[in-house]
Amino acid sequence: MRLSRSFLPVLKESPSGAEVASHKLMLQAGLIRQTSAGIYAWLPLGIRVLRKIEQIVREEQDKVGQEMLMPTIQPADLWKESGRYDAYGPEMLRIEDRHGREMLYGPTNEDMITALFRDDVKSYRELPRMLYHIQWKFRDEVRPRFGVMRGREFLMKDAYSFDLDEAGAKVSYYRQLLAYLRTFKRMGIKAVPMQADSGPIGGKLSHEFVVLAPSGESEVFYDGKIEEVDLEREGLSYDDAEALETLFKEATGVYARTDETHEEQYWAEVPADRQRTGRGIEVGHIFYFGEKYSQAMGLKVSGPNGEIVPMMGSYGIGVSRLVGAIIEASHDDNGIVWPEAVAPFTVGVVTMRADDEATVAAADDIYKALTDAGVETLYDDRDERGGVKLGGMDLMGLPWQIVIGPRGLKDGVVEVKSRKTGERHELTVQDAIAKFAS
Repeated sequence: MRLSRSFLPVLKESPSGAEVASHKLMLQAGLIRQTSAGIYAWLPLGIRVLRKIEQIVREEQDKVGQEMLMPTIQPADLWKESGRYDAYGPEMLRIEDRHGREMLYGPTNEDMITALFRDDVKSYRELPRMLYHIQWKFRDEVRPRFGVMRGREFLMKDAYSFDLDEAGAKVSYYRQLLAYLRTFKRMGIKAVPMQADSGPIGGKLSHEFVVLAPSGESEVFYDGKIEEVDLEREGLSYDDAEALETLFKEATGVYARTDETHEEQYWAEVPADRQRTGRGIEVGHIFYFGEKYSQAMGLKVSGPNGEIVPMMGSYGIGVSRLVGAIIEASHDDNGIVWPEAVAPFTVGVVTMRADDEATVAAADDIYKALTDAGVETLYDDRDERGGVKLGGMDLMGLPWQIVIGPRGLKDGVVEVKSRKTGERHELTVQDAIAKFAS
């Protein structure tokens, strides 16, 4: 993509009113623009990141479940049937259609998925099942803040499991735990599973996945021993129930909690030299709640010895929130530092002298060669000072920069810079292309 033809409104100054790094940098780098309190438009650069995160989530969820899509507007009757309509609180946006029917903009989908499953699944032979969707949701936060980290409209992945008994439901829970660990690993971040409160979802078993960052909304307390646990082991099968349970015990058997569930009596048992504290950002939450919804909404299937009430769980990932969380965990004084898997572009090509024919020709050739090879490339071909272009590339945080200037070209080289490490190397034009196009 040529920057001269792009809608990429970079701000020269740090935006006022933004309290955390991710909010400031997403506005400044032209990823988002606020349209009303807690609601944002995703601009071309931002939507590329959002879609990459969404696709990683989808690919890992496809290994354990099937994708579907439920509507954002839900009938209030479903929530009344489950008993949650009055209990949920003012965060739920309640509306009436033209016929006076009570509706709501869904903040979550436990009630709807239970009703859908109830209407179409009749036999125990159709269990277990895992279904998921990726959908925009709305919660009327009393004080939306921190940009996409605590907005009112947000993109979520939520999955729902249905099992014959508690043993099977726990295996589903363990599968999602592994899927989450692999999802976050692919994104280049480490999210630690921490014991959590079930909140309005309810349930008997609950863990949230927390990315450590100085600006995190929650205080976290964890045993440093968790850093030694191999939470992301390879070669583990989703069908190996025993190995999944072993992973679960290792991943959750070490003290790791946010301030919501922190208990001093257990914290005191952690050796002082292993006690770690800090701040963290929740990016995912998994729940096992048994019969809570299936019983309330009359979900039953026929079994060999009578009717069975399926056991359920739900599993959420904040897809849009992850954009902000990754930035909070990976930025510096110059801007964003994207992990390569979620970066909007892999390479930024910068021509230092737009008035120098040889420089422009070399930059054009590199850009064409990279795009022809399928390398996602952003080419700053604007008639701007070189320093402005380099500053913009650092702000946007692309993993690599290829910088072309008249002085280097005389010696037959261009500069290749790593955004993460700051290391710079001089390579020939062909070697620079080969580094990314091979």
